[in-house]
Amino acid sequence: MLKKLLNSAVAQAAIARLAAAYLRLVAATTSWQVEGEPAIAAFAAGPPCIVAFWHETLPAMPVFWLRAKTQIPATVLASRHRDGQLIAAVVKQLGIAVVSGSSSKGGASGLRALISALTSGQHVGLTPDGPRGPRRIAAPGTAQLAAMTGAPILPCAAATAWAIPLKSWDGMRFPLPFGRGRLVLAPLIQVSRENWEAAIPRLEAALSQAMEKVLP
Repeated sequence: MLKKLLNSAVAQAAIARLAAAYLRLVAATTSWQVEGEPAIAAFAAGPPCIVAFWHETLPAMPVFWLRAKTQIPATVLASRHRDGQLIAAVVKQLGIAVVSGSSSKGGASGLRALISALTSGQHVGLTPDGPRGPRRIAAPGTAQLAAMTGAPILPCAAATAWAIPLKSWDGMRFPLPFGRGRLVLAPLIQVSRENWEAAIPRLEAALSQAMEKVLP
């Protein structure tokens, strides 16, 4: 009975509202050290770009969107799995649109939706190793998306010093408020349409280096 209640639309909506409020609390009460502040200003002003981050940083990444304070709409990719849809509900509470799908398949509906979002002037965000890994291994979708649209990739990472490590495939750390945190934005990566595969190891390296900088 309890499981059925928690899976109801009303309960899921309430959980999403509470989770979004908690993430805003973490963002507001954490003392953030930011590396790459100019990139936030450039992001806020446009043109559209692809914000990429490893799946393990999902709970802490709202700080980036909240600090950017951009008026440009943003869309993120979420899996169709039940957990992915709960994440999608939380993201929507933060004012970000969501499309469902996988970034690992070039012809997937999710990728087409992200192309549409970028060409219409929106930023997009996705996790190149999501939704199920392997951890810190980039699927080709992010580089393909950049090559097809001409949008640059902004690799970034965020983490709080106070966090609860989860026993998940990605090593996710659940952030706690009232501590210190780091947000790192790496230089933009431009992807060639003719040689987009070469961008994949560059993206993996940039994201992993950013992670090394944010972890306590």
